[in-house]
Amino acid sequence: MTLPPYFLKCPKFDASPEVISSFERLFAEQTLDASGSHIDYSLSTPKWQFLSYLCDTKNVVMHGSGDSAITEFEPRQSNDVAEFGDQRAVYAASDGIWASFYAILDRDRYVRSLNNACVKIVDADGEIETAYYFSINDDALPHEPWRIGTVYILPKETFEGEPTKPGRKSAQWRSPIAVKPLAKISISPTDFPFLDQIRGHDMETVIKRAEENPDGFPWLDD
Repeated sequence: MTLPPYFLKCPKFDASPEVISSFERLFAEQTLDASGSHIDYSLSTPKWQFLSYLCDTKNVVMHGSGDSAITEFEPRQSNDVAEFGDQRAVYAASDGIWASFYAILDRDRYVRSLNNACVKIVDADGEIETAYYFSINDDALPHEPWRIGTVYILPKETFEGEPTKPGRKSAQWRSPIAVKPLAKISISPTDFPFLDQIRGHDMETVIKRAEENPDGFPWLDD
């Protein structure tokens, strides 16, 4: 499968029986009670793998935030060039890495513009490869605006997924009503596997190109 060169491929996932068993045990012990409590993560496997495993195998989605004390997510008006992402809703991701990006990005310091995506690319044989794109306004990058954040694990029942496009499935979901988290987990910048591959972009240029061609993501130079 050939991806556009600007996309980042998902790192390899350790699917050994021992790892899967540890994920299932942690989920059963610290998530199933739906108390919204903090997960005490002591596994050697990277946290993004645990979160992505839950997205793939459980009826949950993820929301990354810098606020570690959220007990209920209320619908808020979003700001996006795409209609699906520009509604009053609770937004979440069906991917642990994408949610982690929002957790570790300190949007109160220097960050004025985001341009990012997570897509599931499906080839003619039905094989799926997850691809990512992460970019912030270029003048913020030298300041390394990262933080310790939180990924919330949310029940999926009230969420709807973004409509599928030919050959691609979006990892973006939205709920029109408030959602209480099942659990949460602390995420540090070192937990994010693409920290050194976050791009920079000129905010005014991307805004202009997005207005002219909403489907032209990621609005790079030719």
